[in-house]
Amino acid sequence: MISALLKRALLLHLLLCISVATYSQVKLPRLISDGMVLQRDAEAKVWGWASPGEKVSLTFQKKKYNATAGKDGKWHITLPPQKAGGPYQMAFKASNEVVVKDILFGDVWVCSGQSNMELTMERVQDKYADIIAQTNNPNIRHFEVPDKYNFKKPNADVESGSWQPATPENILKFSAVAYFFAKDLYAQYKVPVGLINSALGGSPAEAWISEEALKEFPGYYKQAQQFKNDALIDSIETKDKALSNQWYSKLNQNDVGLKQGWAEADFDDEDWSQMTLPGYWADEALGNVNGVVWFRKEINVPKSMAGKPAKLLLGRIVDADEVYINGKKVGNTTYQYPPRRYMFSEDVLKEGKNTIAVRVTSNGGRGGFVLDKPYELLVGDQSIDLKGEWKYKLGAQMEPTPGQTFVRWKPVGLYNAMVAPLTDYRIKGVIWYQGESNIKNPAEYTALMSKLISDWRKQWKQGDFPFIFVQLANFMEPKSTPEKSNWAALRQAQLETLAVPSTGMAVTIDAGEWNDIHPLDKKTVGERLALQARKLAYNDKKVVASGPLLQSVQAQGNKLVLTFANTGSGLATSDNRPLKHFAIAGKDKKFVWANADIQGDRVVVWSDRVADPVFIRYAWADNPEGANLYNKEGLPASPFEATVTREL
Repeated sequence: MISALLKRALLLHLLLCISVATYSQVKLPRLISDGMVLQRDAEAKVWGWASPGEKVSLTFQKKKYNATAGKDGKWHITLPPQKAGGPYQMAFKASNEVVVKDILFGDVWVCSGQSNMELTMERVQDKYADIIAQTNNPNIRHFEVPDKYNFKKPNADVESGSWQPATPENILKFSAVAYFFAKDLYAQYKVPVGLINSALGGSPAEAWISEEALKEFPGYYKQAQQFKNDALIDSIETKDKALSNQWYSKLNQNDVGLKQGWAEADFDDEDWSQMTLPGYWADEALGNVNGVVWFRKEINVPKSMAGKPAKLLLGRIVDADEVYINGKKVGNTTYQYPPRRYMFSEDVLKEGKNTIAVRVTSNGGRGGFVLDKPYELLVGDQSIDLKGEWKYKLGAQMEPTPGQTFVRWKPVGLYNAMVAPLTDYRIKGVIWYQGESNIKNPAEYTALMSKLISDWRKQWKQGDFPFIFVQLANFMEPKSTPEKSNWAALRQAQLETLAVPSTGMAVTIDAGEWNDIHPLDKKTVGERLALQARKLAYNDKKVVASGPLLQSVQAQGNKLVLTFANTGSGLATSDNRPLKHFAIAGKDKKFVWANADIQGDRVVVWSDRVADPVFIRYAWADNPEGANLYNKEGLPASPFEATVTREL
């Protein structure tokens, strides 16, 4: 018994020593590091860890500030408000000294959401090549929070990350939306801007809400409790990995193209079928099968393009691809969303006949080449168009890949790992681009986002700081008749979220792409977010921050009279054509397209097919192509659904 007690005492002593050793020297969080931007004109908190009870001093601008580490080893110092400027340095001293250099004071924005916020400047480099080439502004800085989750408790710090200035060496790693937002604000105010990029592709709103706040949503709260179980996560991930490995192993074993060398330049494809690209093989004789389909095309390369480095643009491919030129692999992409841009060296292209082979893997749904994307071979300013006839053949047919559980998207996990560690850092506000992953249940989205905003404000303890979000862009094929749309319903939920104080919304139904959930026009998005920031965060009374927002609908006979806020210097159409995309319905809620006319500061809507209109919609579609109600400042009206108010 004595021996066991002694062992236990020694173990406890060892653990205590390890704990003390962990903070035996002053340690700073990742955000408090070289190049950081601290919030100007407000008390700014800096913090870290040391041994319990240890004295910590900070020397800044010839002044000394002191703190004592608590029992948990954490200490903090609150600096008085500082004007915009820098660079400065801070020296933190305990039993050791840590010097943080190149510090700026400016405005700090958290940039969060899912992939459209995460999307980098590298992804849009072809669209904004001139802007990227001219970018060199060290007063705009970017900190990328690593993609992590934790279901058990809020993390004290992020695992990695550093502050990077907007220079040629770093700009391609910046969030594109966040950069264009900061670029516009810097042009207006000449104040340093710090961007904390905490976003993760595919993430739903509930993943970004704290455990306590999520109690209002019992289903999500229950999930969060379940995923505190490491064994559950391990079993899910092990099972998913095994199923995926089995699927791909079988795919590769069955692929005739791999066995027979269909990638080789001299392979005889005389008996292959033909197909016009871009397009989907589900529309061809092959039908809607999954697995591997090979494509081949011969091109004639002139002497002026041969023996030189080149770029191959293959639009977007559903789902994965491996690309060969003259039998040499020049690139591959493992999932459907990234644009295919393959650079290769001068030893690939030859004068005369060259063969391109593409091995396309379809995991599920319609495989093929996405329409309205660039398909060409580029050498300098010369190009070869690759659209048109290709030969194709099925390599292996498979059942769709087994469904996968994306653990990282489950409730609470992203809040704990990617938001909680930031909440001691003073900020100006938040910009948010998310919603695509909540499309399946738009009815709950207003409540989710309202809770997320109030939760973050509670955690930061800064009052109602500006929270500015992007309304979903237009996406998918336009429809010729009014119909149900979850995309439109989620935009309505976003519109209703504006009831939360100090919020703003950037409307982007004219900035999307019908064939891409990740539209490239991030400049428009960033600049419209900046307009909202100028109004909410910078109190610019003159700025028109948004397009028209519906205020009221009243019936006058069989006509509806609409009034709007944010009309700026007047209502207008974007194309000098009659208004489009208004639909009305009676009590049966069977919507029909309606006539609409701008009359001064109002819009009058009617249809001879509806004598007693009860409901009205504008731009109510996945892709409301042609919706053209704007203000004269060039900002689009938000889509909406409303019930008619009767005049007494």
